[in-house]
Amino acid sequence: MEKHRSEFLLEKMCMTLHVSRSGYYKWRTEKTSTHMLRKAAIMKRIQYHFADHQKRYGSPKITRLLHQEGYTVTERTVSVYMRHMKLRSIVSKTYRVQTTDSNHDHPIAPNTLNQQFKILKPNSVWVTDITYIPCRGGRLYLASVMDLCTREIVGWRLEDHMETSLISGALQDAYEAKQPEKGLLHHSDRGSQYTSHEYTKQLKAYGMESSMSRRVTVMITPVSSRGTAF
Repeated sequence: MEKHRSEFLLEKMCMTLHVSRSGYYKWRTEKTSTHMLRKAAIMKRIQYHFADHQKRYGSPKITRLLHQEGYTVTERTVSVYMRHMKLRSIVSKTYRVQTTDSNHDHPIAPNTLNQQFKILKPNSVWVTDITYIPCRGGRLYLASVMDLCTREIVGWRLEDHMETSLISGALQDAYEAKQPEKGLLHHSDRGSQYTSHEYTKQLKAYGMESSMSRRVTVMITPVSSRGTAF
């Protein structure tokens, strides 16, 4: 009857099918109420998933989550509901953090390593790097010290800043763990942390020789990719 209301009079259909008008309207009201309750439930779950994923999920991903919860709903319907609730996903652009600030007046060490990566003796050449790690609560920075011979990470520190104390702590951990002989070649980029007076003093105290890469603009990507500066 509902489907053919535009073709036939309601009174005629009720008479032909032996359905009372009150019965028809009761059915129609219950159907509308059920639809509204289902819509309200889906919209509530959409709001939850949208907030739970930091407003980054659009209708395709939220639809998949609703399907996993047992809701039968199309992506188009989810999109309409999101527009109605004014929920618009935040498009995350590729973010790159510059961890190397070579715009300073600190003394620069020569590039003694000069891309000679084949090292035969452990604890004779260490290379260092700073990598950022994107997290839900912000970002963290990982300073690492790697033995170029064994490829072992001999020291590291994880902090929420890129100050000199970050790399200084990583070097301290490496030195205390390996106790290398004097003359170890320490290679880094030209960043202000590595050229600072504090860090240079630490290298001298450990009897290490400083080597620095050529002048380049280093853009470090997240920790999932290898970004050691040579």
